[in-house]
Amino acid sequence: MNILDPLYQPYPLSQKSVFAKNGMVATSQPLASEAGLDILKKGGNAIDAAIATAACLTVVEPTGNGIGGDAFALVWTEGNLYGLNASGPAPRSISIDALHEAGYEEIPETGWIPVTVPGTPSSWAALSEEFGKLPFKEVLQPAIDYAENGFPVSPVVAHLWEQTYEDYKDNLVGPEFSSWFDTFAPGGQIPKAGDVWASSDHAKTLRTIAQTKAESFYRGKLADKIAQFSQEHGGYLTKEDLATYQPEWIRPIGINYRGYDVWQLPPNGQGMIGLQALKMLNGFDFLAKDTVDTYHKQIEAMKLSFADGQTYITDPRYMNVSMESLLSDAYMNERRSLIGDTALKPDAGKPSEDGTIYLATADGDGNMVSFIQSNYMGFGSGLVVPGTGISLHNRGHDFSLDLTHTNALQPGKKTYHTIIAGFLTKDHQAVGPFGVMGGLMQPQGHMQTLMNTIDFDLNPQAALDAPRWRWEENKTISIEKTFPSHLAHALTNKGHNIEISSNTISDFGRGQIIWRDSKTGILIGGSESRTDGTIAAY
Repeated sequence: MNILDPLYQPYPLSQKSVFAKNGMVATSQPLASEAGLDILKKGGNAIDAAIATAACLTVVEPTGNGIGGDAFALVWTEGNLYGLNASGPAPRSISIDALHEAGYEEIPETGWIPVTVPGTPSSWAALSEEFGKLPFKEVLQPAIDYAENGFPVSPVVAHLWEQTYEDYKDNLVGPEFSSWFDTFAPGGQIPKAGDVWASSDHAKTLRTIAQTKAESFYRGKLADKIAQFSQEHGGYLTKEDLATYQPEWIRPIGINYRGYDVWQLPPNGQGMIGLQALKMLNGFDFLAKDTVDTYHKQIEAMKLSFADGQTYITDPRYMNVSMESLLSDAYMNERRSLIGDTALKPDAGKPSEDGTIYLATADGDGNMVSFIQSNYMGFGSGLVVPGTGISLHNRGHDFSLDLTHTNALQPGKKTYHTIIAGFLTKDHQAVGPFGVMGGLMQPQGHMQTLMNTIDFDLNPQAALDAPRWRWEENKTISIEKTFPSHLAHALTNKGHNIEISSNTISDFGRGQIIWRDSKTGILIGGSESRTDGTIAAY
């Protein structure tokens, strides 16, 4: 059996893995996938398709991302892997002292306080400038068309939209939130599945971003509107914060797992957590997927990795331990030795000193992109810049107001970031992009789908459809209803606190995978059955 076998489907599926030769786009929303495919057919490459798809997703899936969020990307082109970090820092005028004086003990989820500089528009422009083939205006046109002319809302998006509205109408009462309701719930009405929704403001903003290559967002008229909105409602974000921002091209980090190289972006993202867990598990042999030993060791490794990640990960300029020490053989051997026969309460080790949409694209020339962008916690801060459709994220909520914490809030600092993009190579050749969106589920989903692929020979769709578990805290593990009950009981006997979750859509992530066969060049893709996901290919 191998990962390209389309007939090996051990789990009930909504669809089969998809095969193609010339190009492929995998997303959580069919219209966005098709938009990316159209760009490929017009002569664009995988990078153009990723930008087009990402821009469309801000329109057709506003429950998970928006123009005012952050983004990360891994790009494979001409035999090399490049990383882009388009997350933004905290405003320069904010501080722990200022928030304490204002009566805050922690950073709220909504309003202006958790808003950091948005990086998403800069990611689109940077990717286009560095690797794109088609004009930036052409690549953003599908998103503009959907925003201007409308589209039928898909089922899962409608469900999440309703959940957010019910929460916001009771809790967001200040005048700064009125624009969110005007944009996403005009007249107190939200779209149901199949209803056509449009946003002319969103279309105008996307057109301006296209015409100025995102300059207007950071140093032009859009920046003026964002800064004015912030000033009017006591926000900390200023025009200077926007004007000085630039995305960063960075070197990806990776580990070898059973002959495959697994790649992530370095902190401030949490990709290191998944790498640590896999490196610990590389020291064990797994005879089968659905055994209590397999699940127990996976869970224990992930708990130990999260303990480290939540202790040490932040803006790399402020980390007091190095990535090399956190991933070193000696430290991973030490952490692995803690995995015993019963569940442990995870604590961070001491290494030696030295929430979102995900999409994947590939073209016939060998280019591949792993891309993720997010507003965090659904719509984000609950703020929409009036007249623009720009829904601002709340990424700063993850900062700590404890001065002694690694991820303590500081002016101009980037926070611990949950969104991560993954990429797999073997023998210096691309296997392909993969990702699972969903807050703290992301490294957990990465680890589970990769082990399904590498250890247990599941093809992309089967690897995504397999029942998932999610570590919550201490010894508490949430499982899907489809998780084998006999294994849940066996894990309980090992000391795990097992809880069955009824919220498959939100709790267990939503992933996409595209692999390329090294011999034939054929692409094979899987798309998340827990959402409206689809593969578009030709």
